[in-house]
Amino acid sequence: MRIAEDLCNGCGECVIICPTNAIKLIQKKAVINRDLCVECSICYTNAHCPVKAIKPERLKWPRIIRNPFSSVIATHKLTGIPGRGTEEMKTNDITGRFKKGEFGFSIDVGRPGVGTRLSNIELFTTKLAEIGVEFEEDSPVTALLIDDLGHINKEIRNERVISAFIEFKISPEKLQQVFKIIKDVEKVIDTVFTVGVISKIENNDITSVIDLINQHGFKVAPNAKVNIGLGKLII
Repeated sequence: MRIAEDLCNGCGECVIICPTNAIKLIQKKAVINRDLCVECSICYTNAHCPVKAIKPERLKWPRIIRNPFSSVIATHKLTGIPGRGTEEMKTNDITGRFKKGEFGFSIDVGRPGVGTRLSNIELFTTKLAEIGVEFEEDSPVTALLIDDLGHINKEIRNERVISAFIEFKISPEKLQQVFKIIKDVEKVIDTVFTVGVISKIENNDITSVIDLINQHGFKVAPNAKVNIGLGKLII
């Protein structure tokens, strides 16, 4: 995005709505910090600039990678998937992506108001690749990996986005290794992240899964996000 200085009247509507605090008023004119801007287009679509001073620019590589990881209406050209991840784990009752005897993980790196550089994604993916996790093929993050070692193209490592989902599954034997990686990365990462875990519940015994997570030093908060999967319609 670009703000036309000759048109801007300094109303501040775009400043308020920017999810990464990338827009500031300087001498009564709105100015975009291009490093902090994640190209989400929210200022353009939702600030309702009264003088139409916000102008979209045609993005080039590597900056163009910011948009699909930051805009809810953008689509990743490599995967055809909109947003920062796949359907995650929300529809597993229908898709059956995760079977009995498997654990699915989603690590959501970054958040509105904070954001992340893609280099933070690589902190996880390189270590996860070492223990042989199965990355989700349709995940936009997986499409960024250039080798089996979990590396991301160095041209885009410094690009900033709102957030991105690392999605993978493992066998129960690797659960402890994954939790150790999460703890190790937590010490060096410069943004926030949340972890989602899914498994098939036997006889509605959800407490055994929570106990297992607690044993590895993680507490499942009572206000955690709970996704109720789609039901099956039998006609």
